[in-house]
Amino acid sequence: MRSADRRAQTYPALFNLYRLELLPKGTHIVGYARTKMDKPEFHEKISAHFKDADSGEGAKAKKAFLDICTYQPGAYDKDEAFQELNSAMEKIEKEGGSKNPNRLFYMALPPNVFTVVAAGLKKNCYSEKGHNRIVIEKPFGKDLESSREMMGKLKDLWKEEETFRECQGALRLCGGAMQRAELAADAPRCTGIDHYLGKEMVKNLLVMRFGNPVVDAGLNNKMVDNVQITFKEPFGTEGRGGYFDEFGIIRDIQQNHLSQVLSLLAMEQPKSFSAEDIRSEKVNVLKDVAAIKKEDVLIGQYSAADGKPGYKDDDTVPKDSNCPTFAALTLWVNNARWSGVPFILKAGKALDEAKVEIRIQYKDIETGPFKGLPRNELVMRIQPNEAVYFKVNAKTPGLHMGTLPADLDLTYKERFEDARIPEAYEALILDALNGDHSQFVRDDELDYAWKIFTPILKSIDAGEIKNELYKYGSRGPASLNEFQTRYGYVRDNTYAWPKTSVSKETKTKM
Repeated sequence: MRSADRRAQTYPALFNLYRLELLPKGTHIVGYARTKMDKPEFHEKISAHFKDADSGEGAKAKKAFLDICTYQPGAYDKDEAFQELNSAMEKIEKEGGSKNPNRLFYMALPPNVFTVVAAGLKKNCYSEKGHNRIVIEKPFGKDLESSREMMGKLKDLWKEEETFRECQGALRLCGGAMQRAELAADAPRCTGIDHYLGKEMVKNLLVMRFGNPVVDAGLNNKMVDNVQITFKEPFGTEGRGGYFDEFGIIRDIQQNHLSQVLSLLAMEQPKSFSAEDIRSEKVNVLKDVAAIKKEDVLIGQYSAADGKPGYKDDDTVPKDSNCPTFAALTLWVNNARWSGVPFILKAGKALDEAKVEIRIQYKDIETGPFKGLPRNELVMRIQPNEAVYFKVNAKTPGLHMGTLPADLDLTYKERFEDARIPEAYEALILDALNGDHSQFVRDDELDYAWKIFTPILKSIDAGEIKNELYKYGSRGPASLNEFQTRYGYVRDNTYAWPKTSVSKETKTKM
């Protein structure tokens, strides 16, 4: 993601937490990157995407927030640069009267400098009197071996309880209670809908399942035919294909975000809602997922359409690239609850819409007078417009006997009209400040996830599985429907929200 894209998310999230009085007292935010800029320029850049901050109380809050934001330029591999950063933080802490300063380091960096910066921070900027925490965003390596190497080096520097592994962003908090400094404002990344473990609807998964016995009782191989977990972006790599080509859609989305959603959906009820109990149950699920087989994979690359460039039209992308921009992967959870149920993880760029959702399709009615009715479905839409709805069959209103599909619908913006749904960045930053690991990835979670995906990634990298071209703005490869149907998925192209009214003629007859 470009630095501007990152600032458009991280600093507005911090600003919102500040306005809600959720940042700890004494917080100071210190930006750190290689780019040289003065304080006014830094403030202009980080405040460019603040909402409702141009007049009245919003403008006052903005001014007060910017007063706690400073910037320190410096290299990523020089002790003296980190020592200058440490001196700047010590000055802030002393002026704030902090005797036991806590520091949170949040790194949004290319993976090749993760360990270099983590070592520099530990050596030069570690607070001996307060809490120290480091937040690391993906990608955590490119496969099982590189992930283990990277995480091993980090574990030599930082304790597991000090480490928070998440899926994007860049910050660093230090000082009185906690202060924050953004690292690598100039680091490249791919744009996307991210921070899934901080999404409101993802966090709602636990409540929807274990707070509603009727829902949880139906989540098993006796009731469920298949599960679809879908991520769709309507734009391509947009000139940043060279960076994306190092990783591809599977590493970027499915190995981390969607596998985490799968583990939350499929796990057993934890002993408690403590971070460790939740993460232990997620690990238990991932242990039961077999490595993905070649026959359970469909990959694709988008081509030019309607004036939009194809993936390989980007000059930074190798012309012989086999990097997938779309992938449909079928995973199998081999335990008593889920054995035989396919979990289809789909993700892609340059598709027909922006959407992230979980769709649970229940088994058909096999016998009796209602045989052949549309399947029940439980859908959790994570983005956009958070919603949970259950597709059911109902009697058609009127004197004759008929059926129609309907929804039991909980659309957040309609049901919770006045509620403020926090952004994912806000939730994750606040969790890190509070030392809550429940929305972050534990080291063994990461290891088991890589075991699932690494064999197939190596096959793709070796060219053993080829991409199918699909047009920019389409649903994906043409064979997608056949791929999903193979695993029992039934796509209903005719379904629409039913609206039935009683005509005047019918009222007269009644």
